[in-house]
Amino acid sequence: MDSGHRVTGVDWRANQWTERIDLIHQDLARREENFSIGIGDQRYPDDIDIIIHLAAYAKVHELVEHPVRALDNITMTTNALEFARTRRIPILFGSSREAYGNIQLERTSESAANFINAASPYAASKIAGESLVHSYGRCFDMRYLIFRFSNVYGRFDCDLDRMERVIPLFVRKTLNREPITVFGPDKILDFTYIDDCVSGILAGITRVLSTQSVNTTINLAYGQGNRLLDVAQLIATRLDIKVPLMLAPARAGEVTHYVADIAAAYELLGYQPKVSLTDGLARAFEFYITWFKKKGWLLSELN
Repeated sequence: MDSGHRVTGVDWRANQWTERIDLIHQDLARREENFSIGIGDQRYPDDIDIIIHLAAYAKVHELVEHPVRALDNITMTTNALEFARTRRIPILFGSSREAYGNIQLERTSESAANFINAASPYAASKIAGESLVHSYGRCFDMRYLIFRFSNVYGRFDCDLDRMERVIPLFVRKTLNREPITVFGPDKILDFTYIDDCVSGILAGITRVLSTQSVNTTINLAYGQGNRLLDVAQLIATRLDIKVPLMLAPARAGEVTHYVADIAAAYELLGYQPKVSLTDGLARAFEFYITWFKKKGWLLSELN
C-alpha cells in the first residue's frame, strides 16, 4: 500500500490489526457460486493483478484434534484457485515445511517432499493444496508460485484467542511467570521473522507478474535450526525472567526436525533473510507486550 498498490483482504472475521486494508467478509471454506464476484453488497475489484492465498487452519495439533478442518483448508485453496482461474490472474500459495514430514535431513531442499511423509492432517492438506495449484497451472495455463513457510513469527502472530503459536505463547507465559511445557525439547525448527517472510513474498509477486519463469516451489525460511528448548530458554534470558520448564514428548503429528535449504529462494528471488532469532525476538517483544497488555493477558505490571 505504501508503494501505491491496493490490497483487498478476504476473511470470515474482521481484521483486528489494521483498518488500512479493505476487507470482504467471506468464509473461504464454503463453496460459493458467486465466489468470483463477492458476497452480499461486497464486490471484488475488477482490476486485481494477483491472488496471495495464505488462509488456512494452520495449527498442526489442532487439526489432529479436529481433522475435518484439513478438508476446509483444501476447499479454501480450491476457491482461491477458481477465483484466479475465472479472473485469469496468477496466484501465490502459502504452503508449509510440514509438507516434508519427519524425514530428518540435515538441510531440506524442495525436492524432498513426498505425500507419503505427511505427519498430520494439516500436512496432508498443504500437500493436497500444492497438488491442486500444480494441476491448475497445467490445465489452465496459470502462473503461480508455492512458498513453503517455516515457523513465521513476529508482529500480528500473537492472537492467542484464535491460535496459540509457540513463540508468543512462550513469551506470554514467561512474562506471567507461568510454567512452560516444551513439547519435544530436542525438536529443531527453522524460525523465520515476519519481515524476512514478507520480503520473500514481495519478491515472489514481482517475479510472477514479470515475464520471468515461475510455476515452482520455494522454501521461505531463515535457513538455520534452533532447538525448541533453547528457544524457551533464550526468551527467558532476554526477558530476564526465570520460569519452570517442563519437558514432554512431541505431540502427534508434529515435525521434530526441519532446517530449510534456501538456495532456490536466493537463486530465483534474490532472497537473503536478515533477521536472526535473537534479533527477531527483540523486535517481537515490544509488539507482544503491547498486545498482551491491551488484551489483559498480563497478570501483573512488568518491572
